Amino acid sequence: MLKETNYRGWKALEISTDQAELIIPTGIGPRVISCRLKDGENLFTGIEEHMGGSGEKEFTVRGGHRLWHAPEHPERTYGPDNAPVEVTLLDSGRGVVLTQDVEPTTGIQKQMAVEVINSTSFKVSHRLTNLNLWAVELAPWALSMMRNDGYAVVPYPPKKSHSESLLPNMAIVPWTYTDLSLPIWKLRSDYLGIDVSKADRSQKIGITFFPGWSAYWTPQGTFVKYYQVVPGAKYPDLGSCFEAYTCDWMIELESLAPLAKLAPQGGFAEHVEYWGLIKGLPKPDSDAVFHDKFRPVIENWLSCTRI
Repeated sequence: MLKETNYRGWKALEISTDQAELIIPTGIGPRVISCRLKDGENLFTGIEEHMGGSGEKEFTVRGGHRLWHAPEHPERTYGPDNAPVEVTLLDSGRGVVLTQDVEPTTGIQKQMAVEVINSTSFKVSHRLTNLNLWAVELAPWALSMMRNDGYAVVPYPPKKSHSESLLPNMAIVPWTYTDLSLPIWKLRSDYLGIDVSKADRSQKIGITFFPGWSAYWTPQGTFVKYYQVVPGAKYPDLGSCFEAYTCDWMIELESLAPLAKLAPQGGFAEHVEYWGLIKGLPKPDSDAVFHDKFRPVIENWLSCTRI
């Protein structure tokens, strides 16, 4: 179901099923500001004083899910998304396309399409179009800002024995301010756990190769996103295809597409995520829970949803 609504002072669109709901403000963006199961609270988070605002000259954090372009740079990345977006219905009738005006400082146009797949799943497509007179190299970068009362998991690639493989298959990339001795980081056998409730400062990691899904457990439900990782492709940030930034009030689950050189006046890159909302999963804060009760449900969701 798609209908107009009001949310926190914005005109907005509500995309809903019998079990899940997304809220998309149309006075700013492109953004998804709320993501929840029908009987639960918003799994995304935001800054209260930024809600309902528009027209700011500088980038405003706000919250929710947004689209950037990487690698990060203060002048290019932080283009404001504080103006109304053009809204177009998808031909399927199951979602919308949100198009931002061309960024005056970069010549890049952002676009996001949101579409219902089934009662608890959505397809979110991100597009960056180069409208400059010259080519631009960039990577689409999709960031979901989650609440601080949960536990994130990022699975590692499948393990192999020493006799099967003599070379590494991934790297964990720390930022200059990252301290892996802090209690928020949980280096498990087959996954990286992030206990956001223990974060008291800025921390960030990247991962160079993984199965393509990450999940965030909260008491209100689990949010999972999947996208296709391209083996051997050139990614930003020392090859990171996924990044997680956390601090004392939130965590961002950040997916990246490979770097691409966009042709002038219309070259584009697209990056597609699939979202799932799952109710009733146990907190995946041990190897046993992750292996026996958490990962099998996520993998079943993937097998039923992935296109």
